[in-house]
Amino acid sequence: MTGHAAALAGLFASSFLSATILPGNSELVLGALIASAPALLWPAIGVATVGNTLGGMTSYAIGRFIPERAGRKLAPRSLALARRYGVAALLLSWVPIIGDALCVASGWLRHDWRLAAAAIAIGKFARYLVLAHGVAWAFAR
Repeated sequence: MTGHAAALAGLFASSFLSATILPGNSELVLGALIASAPALLWPAIGVATVGNTLGGMTSYAIGRFIPERAGRKLAPRSLALARRYGVAALLLSWVPIIGDALCVASGWLRHDWRLAAAAIAIGKFARYLVLAHGVAWAFAR
């Protein structure tokens, strides 16, 4: 495995874990990768987005398996947002702490998984796009 492939694999793992209840620092890994290899800007954004989206969908799947009674004890704010705004609430799935809960709540509410995946991916992509371009701009100066 080449250095760039290994770095992208590490970014994928970090972005996947960052989207679950496990700790991860995908923003730091993405920033370090772009700072050290600016040519990997777009591949890094893509890999981070896919990994983070799959992690979000893992949380969504966990929500699908939570029994109805137990689901009522989910984070009340996240559940209320997911009920009120439906799948569109998942555009905020990138927000720390509440984003994971939104994905779980969306799964528990049985939102359409395809729409959920699309909303999660859009939100995650937008965040990584802004972050990556900010790092690239800062290091280009």
